[in-house]
Amino acid sequence: MTFSKTSLQQRLANGWRWWALAAVVGITDAATKDWVRLNLFQGEVVPLTGFFNLVYFQNAGAAFSFLAGAGGWQKYLFIIIALVVAAVLTWALSIARPRTEAVAFSLILGGAIGNAVDRTQHSHVTDFLDFYWQNWHWPAFNVADIAICVGALILVCWTVFSAGGELRSKITAKQ
Repeated sequence: MTFSKTSLQQRLANGWRWWALAAVVGITDAATKDWVRLNLFQGEVVPLTGFFNLVYFQNAGAAFSFLAGAGGWQKYLFIIIALVVAAVLTWALSIARPRTEAVAFSLILGGAIGNAVDRTQHSHVTDFLDFYWQNWHWPAFNVADIAICVGALILVCWTVFSAGGELRSKITAKQ
């Protein structure tokens, strides 16, 4: 497949602002993780409110520490997954698409890159946000995780609730 100069220019014109948003997410994620690594000791917990701590945990796994104790091979699996997702979303953002979908893709792209960079540089992901209620703690997370989850939530809501959402149309048609 070859791209003409015009189509490449069009793809760049379509994608640059969404790639910039993804870069802001990735840079913010890296900066906050660097701050935590420079200012806290691993395992340190800094209580800030009655429901939130700043912590420093190293997560070798994925969400909820999935595969954290797998012996090290999971690092490469998660990096490959993140790179594939990043490549697909980078390409997808070069095509004109609805703003809501582009924002969601950008957030997921920035989060995937943020966690992949952390995993590549440190062999783990730095988690530092700890929300809790009494003795129940949500697993610690970071800015990249927030971006990925918010992006995915936007996509789900947009698909289900938008007037043009195909899923909503299919559900309505079956009733």
